[in-house]
Amino acid sequence: MGEIRVGTCSWTDRELVASGWYPEGHRGAEARLRYYTAQFPVVEVDATYYGLPSTRNGVLWAERSPAGFRFDVKAFSLLTGHPTRSASLPADLRPALARQRGRTEPDPGLLDEVWGRFSEALQPLRRAERLGTVLFQFPPRLAPGVPAEAFLRRCRERTAGWPVAVEFRHPDWWRETHFAHTADLLAELGMAAVAVDVVQTLPASVPPVTPVTSGRLAVVRFHGRSPAWGTGSKEDRFRHAYTPEELASWTPRIRAMADRAREVHVLFNNCCGDAAVRAAESMRDLLAAPVVPGPAD
Repeated sequence: MGEIRVGTCSWTDRELVASGWYPEGHRGAEARLRYYTAQFPVVEVDATYYGLPSTRNGVLWAERSPAGFRFDVKAFSLLTGHPTRSASLPADLRPALARQRGRTEPDPGLLDEVWGRFSEALQPLRRAERLGTVLFQFPPRLAPGVPAEAFLRRCRERTAGWPVAVEFRHPDWWRETHFAHTADLLAELGMAAVAVDVVQTLPASVPPVTPVTSGRLAVVRFHGRSPAWGTGSKEDRFRHAYTPEELASWTPRIRAMADRAREVHVLFNNCCGDAAVRAAESMRDLLAAPVVPGPAD
């Protein structure tokens, strides 16, 4: 069985910092990361979606984490086809972004530069063997089809040699009628599929399937089960405290994923207060408990 690593989708979220989860004396940037890495073996860096990371950050994250720790780094918004604010770019790149307003595709020169800087910022983590994967979370408008597959292939060309995981937000990718094709495509591209837990009562709800498309890694992201998923504020979308029963329903599926991948990253994104770290602690305990055999047939 592969190794199961449980963690959260941020260690710097303002509500987490304000919740009191970090003890006194662990409120600075370095102290917070060192405390987090003593509790969990993996974390997702979501700040890299909202702004280009710097090489300096990569160096500091590597220095402040123990050997064997994993950082799953979320791809910058411009690289996944999401709207991108000018302020999220370094100052010297903002004029190029402004010039491309109204275009359906980013300026190739700007895209080349952003890809280059993003890749360079990850090098310290790669050299220190701390990079778990680069997470490409694609927007809901990326529906299955020829254009979307071409976009995925371009992303793979840009990330040759990187560990990559893919989360689709359009539910049709994992509907029963398209499941096999999606899994085959990701396996062909060497990309790990991301399973998700979200509320299942909305038209945009992604099915809670558990595809494993890479023998190296599988990922599960728990977004919470708020009925405001996809709408409202961030707090509305992700406000959910997982119950033990909700978490326990996932443990057999996670263990089954670990039978097919060397590592499984289980990440909680219900980042309101300390809900994510508490859920991660509970899931870690559930997965550590012995498996109780069911009744014999």
